[in-house]
Amino acid sequence: MILTHGALRPSPSSLTRLSHLTRHLNNNNPFSISVNSIPQFTPIRSASHHKSISSVENGEQVSVDQPEIIFMGTGTSEGIPRVSCLTDPFKKCTVCAKAVEPGNKNRRLNTGILIRFPKPTGVCNILIDAGKFFYQSALRWFPAYGIRTIDAVVITHSHADAIGGLDDLRDWTNNVQPHIPIYVAERDFEVMKKTHYYLVDTSVVTPGAAVSELQFDIIHEKPFIVHDLKFTPLPVWHGRNYRSLGFRFGDVCYISDVSEIPDETYPLLRDCEILIMDALRPDRSSSTHFGLPKALEEVRKIKPKRTLFTGMMHLMDHDKVNEGLLKLMETEGLDVQLSYDGLRVPINL
Repeated sequence: MILTHGALRPSPSSLTRLSHLTRHLNNNNPFSISVNSIPQFTPIRSASHHKSISSVENGEQVSVDQPEIIFMGTGTSEGIPRVSCLTDPFKKCTVCAKAVEPGNKNRRLNTGILIRFPKPTGVCNILIDAGKFFYQSALRWFPAYGIRTIDAVVITHSHADAIGGLDDLRDWTNNVQPHIPIYVAERDFEVMKKTHYYLVDTSVVTPGAAVSELQFDIIHEKPFIVHDLKFTPLPVWHGRNYRSLGFRFGDVCYISDVSEIPDETYPLLRDCEILIMDALRPDRSSSTHFGLPKALEEVRKIKPKRTLFTGMMHLMDHDKVNEGLLKLMETEGLDVQLSYDGLRVPINL
């Protein structure tokens, strides 16, 4: 089923024409937040906060009495560690070497978050993006944090690290719930018609095969509601002439893929409590992503109470960069740090 906000579009069975479609540290950089410094900035909710650990390990849905976000992934498209680094016989990548260690915060999968909040009918789980490593993220964090359902997915843009995991949602729609709503801009939906044509038009699926049952809801650059939660799109540029969306929900502003923030978006960022911002590398920006210096420049301009950076590549050593960022609290009063996969942050909606 394909919906636009406020209007019904033709169902997949009527889209028969789709059946023919195929388918980066500067070693002298001072930014380097230690693990021991994180708790004073980041309240982390225990997975067993409301139920016993055994209940959580059994995959039982835990109760949530305060909204929270969970960082499903905080890395680049290829993730960290990189195979090319681990197999290089001549050069050792220290960040990728650390990332193979169990529990190391340099291990990062595709950028995305899960918003969890209570409703009278139970806990609501809304994903922002489902990239190509989403299933690995879900394997790690869904059982650990007692998450079972996916009530909706909101898409920032149509690159593989944001939509590559849509096919894996079949595990939920085959075994947990009948369907999953996907909220996506028209331009990105047009891409999905090519990359995921069989999910848009299920009439082309081989009889007997089970694919993800998705309901596509077309969004525009104006506020929309998902399970009683208001989302305000934050339009940004993600490279030249490529539009991506950040989202504001409550007092949280999430911008995962950005090279430039248009002037018209800044008013939407006012009075932001928590800013989650793209920061690819420690020394400079790329043509499609903020680097740490530019991201910090934007933080000073937007003035959120707290900032968590995401989308880091293998030049960003979690502990070393955070040590440098911690100094900014002392010198400028900036509460800034790198996020990491699995981080849980209580929020207000």
